[in-house]
Amino acid sequence: MRAFYRLFYYISILLTGVLAGVTIAGAFAGNATPDSFKFMPFIGLGLPVLLLANLAIAIYWTARWRCWVFIPLIAIFCNWGYISSVLQFPLFSPASKPMVKMGAYTPGILTVATYNVDAFNHEHTGYSCKEIAAYMKSQQADILCFQEFGINSEFGIDSLCVALSHWSYHYIPSSPEGEQLLQLAVFSRYPIKEEHLIIYPDSKNCSLWCDIEVNGRMIRLFNNHLQTTEVSRNKRKLEKELRTDNTQRAERAALTLMDGLHENFEKRAVQANILNLLISESPYPTLVCGDFNSLPSSYVYHTVKGDKLQDGFKTSGHGYMYTFKYFKHLLRIDYILHSPELKSIDYFSPELNYSDHNPVVMRVKM
Repeated sequence: MRAFYRLFYYISILLTGVLAGVTIAGAFAGNATPDSFKFMPFIGLGLPVLLLANLAIAIYWTARWRCWVFIPLIAIFCNWGYISSVLQFPLFSPASKPMVKMGAYTPGILTVATYNVDAFNHEHTGYSCKEIAAYMKSQQADILCFQEFGINSEFGIDSLCVALSHWSYHYIPSSPEGEQLLQLAVFSRYPIKEEHLIIYPDSKNCSLWCDIEVNGRMIRLFNNHLQTTEVSRNKRKLEKELRTDNTQRAERAALTLMDGLHENFEKRAVQANILNLLISESPYPTLVCGDFNSLPSSYVYHTVKGDKLQDGFKTSGHGYMYTFKYFKHLLRIDYILHSPELKSIDYFSPELNYSDHNPVVMRVKM
């Protein structure tokens, strides 16, 4: 029994070290291009789970009063950049609620929202769109960025514009001939002076930028929906194969899932590089909104943010931030980034029931 105990003890130390090593590697995932470091994006994707596992191991070694507790603590500390991108003080102030209470429209304050509406929850009556419009109006939103705008024959473009008529200006780019893009849209209380659709190679996802004049001052707004992960669809396929008790088919499905994920990592990296170049060329203060389909640990997040932009959650957020409702609320994949000239004063992600995402709302002082 004593020999078994010592074996378990040494295996525990080994597993603690391996887990910490992989987690520390995750701190560098944002600097690793997916085409050069095939496994780094997967480590970055799994970083929330790895950090929770290290926290559990730290509690275990603390309870046993062993010095090995410092190994998982070092791994957690090395990922402070990621932790601060999902957790901000005050910790117990819900990230779904605004910190700054707004009454009437306040001069000098611009409120921007981004929302992947998932085709308005795939309902065709217009109820979701009208409810979203009512909520955004109650928050005095000035600019709305939508992804997966979901135009359909039952509640078409004219009906959507009527539901969102509080925002007098809009840009809803059409797909070029022969393309079937996932729809983007921008609605604004302020005039849209210039706009441009950004199409990516071998992808239905896209971005846009538009110049908006806010009380005589120009800003450039980017609205993005980067390469879709398709994780949910592939996960369902894998689960179906696992239920068949056919090991070979399950292995093939798992490999297909991994290959699909890596292909999309590479596509998003290309898209992020294109965006980084366009953002660097912006002549105006810049806002970058949208669904990046990537965590703050990713190459995509770090590349799009670059050196020019700040993360609105880091500059004015609070509590624990996630934006995708599934996967145990571990995924923050929707963002608003901003130039330093635009001082962020509030950032929150309300829990609305009209999509598989939550919207993100940010207030900036112009």
